[in-house]
Amino acid sequence: MKVALLGIAAWLLLPAACDRPTAAEADPAFQFPPLSGRVVDQADLLSPGQERRLTAASAAVEREVGPQFVIVTVDSLRGHAIEDYGVQLGRTWGIGHPDRDDGVILLVAPNERKVRIEVGYGLENRVTDPFAAKVLRERVLPRFREDDMAGGIIAGSEAIVARLRSRQTDREIAVEDRLVS
Repeated sequence: MKVALLGIAAWLLLPAACDRPTAAEADPAFQFPPLSGRVVDQADLLSPGQERRLTAASAAVEREVGPQFVIVTVDSLRGHAIEDYGVQLGRTWGIGHPDRDDGVILLVAPNERKVRIEVGYGLENRVTDPFAAKVLRERVLPRFREDDMAGGIIAGSEAIVARLRSRQTDREIAVEDRLVS
């Protein structure tokens, strides 16, 4: 499992892969909201219209390109580090196709002031650590600091969807990401 850490102000980014155990293997110490769709807004940060637009974008990128993208806000990490919570959430929900491990989760825990982009192994060359850090640093966190949680989630989601749709090769992405890191 690949893990990279970037501390930005009080917010945390830690991309990691999502392995997929069966439901019986899921860690019982974790309590997750039910997977009710492509947007799970337990923390109630998004309007119904925003949820619909994000859901449509997620569905379109999966239909057009293949990867699964889920946006999750939680009211609490229940004492767990966001790193552990994100990994277990991805495992429990099985985000991404099992044969391609191509899931991405944008996880926001506003009460703990943490955010994370979780990336399956199959997408690590496309949604790289430098790219994820840049998305959080330039698109998400500035809006969060202005108390615009929905705006940050939308901006981050748009950047992730654009990268998933990008026609750049993995090599071109690697060169580009080295320039911004």
